[in-house]
Amino acid sequence: MTADDVVSAYAAPEERDVETSLRPRQLDEFIGQHRVREQLDVLLRSAQRRNRPPDHILLSGPPGLGKTSLAMIVAAELGSAIRVTSGPAIERSGDLAAVLTTLARGDVLFIDEIHRIARPAEELLYSAMEDFRVDVVVGKGPGATAIPLDVEPFTLVGATTRSGLLTGPLRDRFGFVAHLDFYGPADLERVLDRSANILGVRVDPAGAAEIAGRSRGTPRIANRLLRRVRDYAEVRADGIVTEDIARAALAVYEVDRVGLDRLDRAVLDALVSSFGGGPVGLSTLAVAVGEEPGTVEEVAEPFLVRAGLLARTPRGRIATPAAWAHLGRTPPPGSPAALAAGTAPVDPNDLFGGGFRAAP
Repeated sequence: MTADDVVSAYAAPEERDVETSLRPRQLDEFIGQHRVREQLDVLLRSAQRRNRPPDHILLSGPPGLGKTSLAMIVAAELGSAIRVTSGPAIERSGDLAAVLTTLARGDVLFIDEIHRIARPAEELLYSAMEDFRVDVVVGKGPGATAIPLDVEPFTLVGATTRSGLLTGPLRDRFGFVAHLDFYGPADLERVLDRSANILGVRVDPAGAAEIAGRSRGTPRIANRLLRRVRDYAEVRADGIVTEDIARAALAVYEVDRVGLDRLDRAVLDALVSSFGGGPVGLSTLAVAVGEEPGTVEEVAEPFLVRAGLLARTPRGRIATPAAWAHLGRTPPPGSPAALAAGTAPVDPNDLFGGGFRAAP
């Protein structure tokens, strides 16, 4: 993992083992998402009393908020086995049929990124979800034969970061649909405290608050920043994560006080310095920062838009007054940002907090 990936909400392959050790095992250990947690508790307890598998569950929301953890918790609460796969891995209907026919009664099937499942496999999934039956086609052409196979009653847990890409027939077959929201600072501090205890890291409350404030509302990012700050504290200090140590460590990794990394600031700086705050097209902006348009659109822009630093308009991308203020710049007269009420500029060398300067 590079320094540019330190605030990515997607998990790197080398993080899988660490993430597994930090996952909550039971519903009462899961922090945040209070509404979803309460709804799931009612759903699971009701199913256990009826001695039947619960309705199929769809979890949607941005990456890193706990969809996979909740799927694992559903299986643990039910005392059932779980089979884990992903939408891109199911390329043919036969791949899905092979998984479904090996499920035991009450098992949980977790399909991550379910919106990317192949269409033939999705159509096979319809009958499996509703009637616990799949029709496997053997042969081709006029001699093809459909062989019906019974499937043991199971619970499908689907996770998606883009629920709008799900087809209507698939979405309608989920009896329980939940959307996970970004975390507030208080819940992130609780996540950090729990993770610190598991990892054996001493973190004082001010240090946890400093990390939580730069974690983009995402537990996965908070846990990753905690590990990077722990490394810094062990090498450059006495191993205790204080507010000053957290600030110094995150300055090294170029994560500023609102959670922006190098790419985020490069996009804002290009938008402000090279294009007067916009509007500017995505492709032009991507060339200016030396990245692919898809990288800018999918990696940098979502958080910049959510943080109120960038606006997408029909004419192109525009830097908001908050973006100019964050960079310590004043928008030129007549620019879109100048027409709105801005905030007082800040010292650009204090973006990392506590007087730590950005790397040149």
